[in-house]
Amino acid sequence: MPTSPVRPDGRQARWDRHNQERRQQILDAAIAVVEAHEPGAEVHVQQIAERAGLSRTVVYRHFSDRADLDRAVQTAIVDDLSGELLPAVTLDGTIPQIIERIVSTYVSWAVAHPALHRLAEQDSSVDGTGPLQQGIERIAHQVVELISTAVGLLGVEMSQDESDAVDPLVFGLVGAVFSAVRRWMARPERTPPAPVLVSLVTDSVWFILDGHARSLGLALHRDQPVEELLAAAAGGQQ
Repeated sequence: MPTSPVRPDGRQARWDRHNQERRQQILDAAIAVVEAHEPGAEVHVQQIAERAGLSRTVVYRHFSDRADLDRAVQTAIVDDLSGELLPAVTLDGTIPQIIERIVSTYVSWAVAHPALHRLAEQDSSVDGTGPLQQGIERIAHQVVELISTAVGLLGVEMSQDESDAVDPLVFGLVGAVFSAVRRWMARPERTPPAPVLVSLVTDSVWFILDGHARSLGLALHRDQPVEELLAAAAGGQQ
């Protein structure tokens, strides 16, 4: 006899939705408590529970232990940062404008949320693949795709070794930008001012990209929109 399809359990679906909402309520409360304190200040579970209007016992029904809660909070923070950064990774504007847009978005977020930034960079994972590292990798993957797309559209001839090196070089470059901003955020006085830091980091990335482009026989111009660069390359290939 054919078996009848299993109908979804409405009660279970409601319970799962309730648990998801309660978990999000706790994470929102934790982020609010972190932001209400100085960067690096210790935050207790009791403070999070009170902010969420719950008991500690209820908090620990949704997280196995404090490490699980901390990692979930870090992941939520990094997801928020990624949500700000990923839309900035596009081919709109000149190359320095693209770089500046990405760097400025990160710096602006970090300055607006110093306590969240400090917590996000605390990697408690054993293998070094904590939420921030995973977030950096998401951004790096996006940049790799952006550069690979541009290289393909420009018809740049690359050896297999050069092509294979794009991924690790971009990951290193993105990681260097994050490290520079993290170091700047950790200083007692944030000098130089944020706009100057953004400008200097932008120049550093531009110099590296321009240098690699020249080694591949591609002349880049700071004030040339990427759209024009691609159009010129397309015209030259016809």
